Amino acid sequence: MLVDKPAGPTSHDVVIRARRALGVRSAGHTGTLDPFATGLMLVLLGRATRLARFVSGQPKRYLATARLGFATTTDDSTGEPAGALHDPAVLPGEAEVRAALEAFRGDSLQRPPAYSARHVDGERSYRLARRGVEVALAESPVTVHAMDLVDMRGETVVFRTTVSAGTYVRALARDLGERLGTGAHLTALRREAIGSFEVGRAVPLSRFAGDTPLLSPLDVVAHLPVRVLDEAALRDVSHGRSIERGLVEGSPEEGAPVSLVYDGRLVAVGEQREGRLHPGVVLESA
Repeated sequence: MLVDKPAGPTSHDVVIRARRALGVRSAGHTGTLDPFATGLMLVLLGRATRLARFVSGQPKRYLATARLGFATTTDDSTGEPAGALHDPAVLPGEAEVRAALEAFRGDSLQRPPAYSARHVDGERSYRLARRGVEVALAESPVTVHAMDLVDMRGETVVFRTTVSAGTYVRALARDLGERLGTGAHLTALRREAIGSFEVGRAVPLSRFAGDTPLLSPLDVVAHLPVRVLDEAALRDVSHGRSIERGLVEGSPEEGAPVSLVYDGRLVAVGEQREGRLHPGVVLESA
């Protein structure tokens, strides 16, 4: 299910609402949105929850708003001001901001926000930060595929970015302020896309109902290469047995996931190893 989350609820709240509305016992999502953020969530139901890891790694596109002038403890508007306050009368020009945004493109190492779900000695970083414990998180590799200035008015900068999984847009806003020497924090965030899924196709949370349109499991992993099964291969895959690689639509690398499809249905997702496909996630068991 494609859901358009409003500001306020947590991602977990959205999953609970979907589970209750549709009367299913099992549900999950493919990527957390902070409570103040809005936009696209992909909620998986029933056995399809097993597909989360094949979607969560997809690039994500966001429309973000940052305020120049000061950083915050959380890198967004929910935190307290941190560091020096910049003189609002002395702000960078549009060309300088555009160049600073452009410099984010490509691969880099990013320092996660202290208020994040990263683990530190077995405990969530945000819990330590709330207790006043100073947290120094290790930098993580991220990729910024696109970073474009949408609007700039005074101290407000609106930008659109497409990033790899695991990238914190809050941290991009923080680092933008550091590059400009003004300090900055995120004030609004909207997720517009996850891979090929667009928020324009999503159902607002307020309109959840038992007849809410659902995607098929095959739609969810439409980005994966496909191996069409015959009846013999279907029996093997349904029992968790590996099959010959056969003809795969697409060119998966060794170890890459492949959708195993019979009669237009996703039966399993397999992994290609040494000329064979090993079913790792089986949705239809014999």
